[in-house]
Amino acid sequence: MLINLEKHPDIIRKNVERCREKGILLPTFREMINPSLVSDEIKSKLRNVGLWDVNPANLYRITWHNEPKEKGGLFAGVNFIEIPREITGTKARILALAGKFFPCGVHKVGATYACLAPALVTGNFDASSQQAVWPSTGNYCRGGAYNSALLGCDSIAILPEDMSQERFNWLKTVAGEIIATPGCESNVKEIFDKCHELNEQRGNHIVIFNQFEQFENYLWHYEVTGAAILEVLKELGIKEENVRAYASSTGSGGTLAAGDHLKNVYPGIKIGAGEALQCPTLLRNGFGAHRIEGIGDKHVPWIHNVKNTDMVLSIDDQDCMDIYRLFNEEDGKEYLSSIGVSDKDIENLALFGISGIGNMLSAIKMAKFYEMDEDDVVFTILTDSSVMYTSRLKELEEQQGRFSKTEAAKVHAAALMHQGIDNALELGYYDRLRIHNLKYYTWVEQQGKTYEELNRQWYDRNYWKELPQLTEKIDALIDEFNAEIRK
Repeated sequence: MLINLEKHPDIIRKNVERCREKGILLPTFREMINPSLVSDEIKSKLRNVGLWDVNPANLYRITWHNEPKEKGGLFAGVNFIEIPREITGTKARILALAGKFFPCGVHKVGATYACLAPALVTGNFDASSQQAVWPSTGNYCRGGAYNSALLGCDSIAILPEDMSQERFNWLKTVAGEIIATPGCESNVKEIFDKCHELNEQRGNHIVIFNQFEQFENYLWHYEVTGAAILEVLKELGIKEENVRAYASSTGSGGTLAAGDHLKNVYPGIKIGAGEALQCPTLLRNGFGAHRIEGIGDKHVPWIHNVKNTDMVLSIDDQDCMDIYRLFNEEDGKEYLSSIGVSDKDIENLALFGISGIGNMLSAIKMAKFYEMDEDDVVFTILTDSSVMYTSRLKELEEQQGRFSKTEAAKVHAAALMHQGIDNALELGYYDRLRIHNLKYYTWVEQQGKTYEELNRQWYDRNYWKELPQLTEKIDALIDEFNAEIRK
């Protein structure tokens, strides 16, 4: 089984008692997909809880449906925006889910919950004696440390030392321990090496929740993110033939799983995997350092369903940094206003973090590559928001000088209007196989996966279909666990 659901009754009892003492109940997948199912008891608690408060009631805000309020909000429609054509320069409509309104401001809080909750309810993690380890290139350890705090678990956050200062400052308030590994977003192997070192040092005192290999991450995005996108498409009345593409950075491979869900409903959709041009692992087996924070590189995640990926889109990190300035500097916003971007759309620019800008550029490349028309739709993801990166503005000004309206016009023209289809590869069968085969060097040679399972991922048509079948089983285990807490 791709997700370990073997039960350990003695540890389950300890976890139940801990949750009972702390007043913790766990949401199911069906409640994260459709929060109208959340009980009135929980909703009453949420009316007095801030969106980022370390309060276990916020577990029920792990959904794309939160009211965009700092405190007391309940649930509404899916948080999404349509990015105006004055910004995208495309005929096609580009829509994006907005991750800002999750607890702690990142959508990764969902993937981390999906990893932690099954381990709690099966007893594969002992909340009373073990530390939860969250290896990350940024947001995953943020979400993991936050969920650990909500659930009263001790945590270890691992992330590269070059990540934004905002991340480290916030982690100090919730994580039990913070470990900064050498390098930047693309230095994933160093994170894995630290996990091996911790395993040798601490053994059974820790449980490592590795987002790059845990199918719970895949499952959360397949079910919850996928369902949110389908809800938006239905709400807008988009015809099937106009649902053309889904774009997301490779990252841990989790967010791409929403594309797998979409492709089951819209078989003609194209799934695009984005990466940094400075580290073109998928495009040309390349390597390097880059500044698109949080997307990870130099390997292919174990949970990336490569056979279902249609395009690779390599994004120049300088474009992302320039657009981040355009969206956040006053002269940038004034320039956008002068060319017809509405006040509401300018307000929405705060919803873009750096990786969200990268995802938008991937969506633009796909729209242009496939020559999409006015009725066609590309969907993408804004994983966090601008608030995660404000220290970068000062750094960029020191490096590049003041950002003027002239600079704004240059960035708008070069990085947006003239974003091209260069460094974009439509994948054939053997292109996909080449990328899939790269998993061997990370996962079989270094991380202990088997050659047999690697081949199953490619040749067994039922391999990826097994995962959605586990959702109801996990929900039943959570229901059973909650019932024990209530006794």
